[in-house]
Amino acid sequence: MTSFLRRLLADEKWADSRAPLALLVGATTFGILALELALIRWTSGQVRVFAYINNIVLITAFLGMGVGVALGRRHAGLVHFTLPALLLVSLPVAGSDMLGLVRLGFPDQSITLWGAEKVAGNPVQFAGHLAIFLVLLAVLGAVFVAAGAALGHLFGRLNVLRAYTADLCGSLAGIAAFTAIAWTNAGPAWWLAVGVIPFVWISRSWFLAGTAAVIVGLGLFSGLDAVYSPYNRIVLTRERLGLSLEVNRDFHQFIHNLSDARISDPALTPADRDLLRTVRELYDLPFIINPQRGSALVVGAGTGNDVQAALRNGYARITSVDIDGQILDIGKRMHPERPYDDPRVAIVNDDARAFFNRNLGARYDVVCYGLLDSHAMASAMSTLRLDNYVYTEDGIRAAWRHVTPGGHLSLAMGCYQGAWFVERLYWTIARATGRMPIAIYSGLGGGTVTFVVPGELATFKADAFARRERIVPAEKSAALTRTLDDDWPFLYLRPHIFPWGYLAVLTAVLGAAALAARTVFGVGRGTATFDWPLFMMGAAFLLIETRGVTSLSLLFGSTWLVNSAVFGGILTMVLAGNLAVQRWQWTNPVPWFLPLLAALALQYFFQISWLQDLPLVGRCLAGGLLIGLPVGFAGVIVPMLLARAKDAPAALGTNLLGAVLGGCLEYFSMLGGLRSLVLLALVLYLCALLALTREGARTHASAGSGGG
Repeated sequence: MTSFLRRLLADEKWADSRAPLALLVGATTFGILALELALIRWTSGQVRVFAYINNIVLITAFLGMGVGVALGRRHAGLVHFTLPALLLVSLPVAGSDMLGLVRLGFPDQSITLWGAEKVAGNPVQFAGHLAIFLVLLAVLGAVFVAAGAALGHLFGRLNVLRAYTADLCGSLAGIAAFTAIAWTNAGPAWWLAVGVIPFVWISRSWFLAGTAAVIVGLGLFSGLDAVYSPYNRIVLTRERLGLSLEVNRDFHQFIHNLSDARISDPALTPADRDLLRTVRELYDLPFIINPQRGSALVVGAGTGNDVQAALRNGYARITSVDIDGQILDIGKRMHPERPYDDPRVAIVNDDARAFFNRNLGARYDVVCYGLLDSHAMASAMSTLRLDNYVYTEDGIRAAWRHVTPGGHLSLAMGCYQGAWFVERLYWTIARATGRMPIAIYSGLGGGTVTFVVPGELATFKADAFARRERIVPAEKSAALTRTLDDDWPFLYLRPHIFPWGYLAVLTAVLGAAALAARTVFGVGRGTATFDWPLFMMGAAFLLIETRGVTSLSLLFGSTWLVNSAVFGGILTMVLAGNLAVQRWQWTNPVPWFLPLLAALALQYFFQISWLQDLPLVGRCLAGGLLIGLPVGFAGVIVPMLLARAKDAPAALGTNLLGAVLGGCLEYFSMLGGLRSLVLLALVLYLCALLALTREGARTHASAGSGGG
């Protein structure tokens, strides 16, 4: 058995007498990127803890790839273990319900997300949950070690810059393929199929083809009861009083029938009728308090409960906005009161913040946030959720600009988290609008609070808030509350709670990276192949990529299409830089650091929000230039560093390992804000420049002593 494994690990035949090596490189990176995106989405929809540290799969993938690329020089046959390792991941992920992993308690109370943080504070449970999570991460990492080995082996057999070009082209093709899959609302079986097919083709093994079929089958099994959108795993369940809609394994909303006929149905118990009346009062509240009822805007409209409330109360024109087209479609087909069939309703499938920015001249008598809470991350690159930018001062100010002088803003939110959450929203709204909101409490859903802000000419009905419980935060809480802005949009981050769980996970990942740097790259042993400038470049690049994604989300929305375009644009810029280095034979990276650092300084001091009032073309040009400049300059420097490396696969592996550090540093934004990522990147690029100049000085000194 041991001799068989040795022969398998040493196998290089899969790369011989085949398609051009550049095509094999592209196929490998296509498969790696597809598996990254597939596993990020699949794990977060099957094991909820992955959704609370969303970029951890990406960080783990970079760690695995960095190790694998370096090992591929000696163990090319590791590629044959990609699909068996993926099968080991797929079994617990697909069977998460049966194994009790779906709601594995997140061992951290610093983030409050729909009760998932409620873990008993005992060290045994903490250690147990953490151990399960880290084991899953370790097997995930093994997938990318094996896949990365193929890239490392091929990288060493090609001209470095040609190999890097093929690497980037494969990644771009992977982005395009996943964008197409998202367009079709396909589920995990398709995601996994796109990722495994390249490795079946590379390995040329019937056994691995069968393994791939089992993996795809497990993906199909895991989604049998669900439909998928580009954001959510959606499950509908029929309950006693109607349909319940669950997204990403958490309750999201009921599809209510709150008509007079339904509430007076004799088949209902008195308790059921009272409950439906209470729910109807909650939905009706934003639409009954103001006699001015010409037009309404509902953002986060979902399946249509708020839209139906506006119709029920006589609004003449209603614009319904929701980011998830699949949920809108469910509302069209399945809402019992058929609100989306009414000709008074215009349906818009878009991000709420993007809608505010694209329709600057539109005014409404009520702008209503329809319990707009997201259960999905904005991007695999960041810790932000889809709804984070909607609730910042800047986001609410954008909504406020759409309210007529006689109209009002209404924002309802489940506030079961406690007084700190109510105060954060209250003072954020107050600072955004310049007016004290009226906060109305409802016991539904663990404590829903509706914040209402009247326009300067609004005249609310005298009995609008009769018999309703009001909440008025203490004046002193205004100075003590950290409100939300576009630089610090972390709505669900609890104050004064140390993130022990996050720290434990990130420490484990960084410990594994340090072990890999010593074991695989020889750091600290005197024979290191570790490339410090490329390591720093990799860490910094992930930070500017993350900052670019979050910044452009502000300008164009946090939609899947925008994210795909941003990722594709970043890869295209890097590819252009690499082609320029090839074409003009540039070899000295040092002069390029000056424009790179200047571009980062510009990005730090120039606030992206200043571009939001520009026309679309202006936003595209200015935003693209602001984000693209540092990416482009870094894209010129990295190929030159790879080309001058004595061991190209090890250099590439070091660069990928640097992305692990960058991914972990991204969490600093929860403390220092998103702009701090630019400063961190600037420091890392300076460290890369320092390491490069010291390396050059050593080389010069060595050459001088040899010549003497």
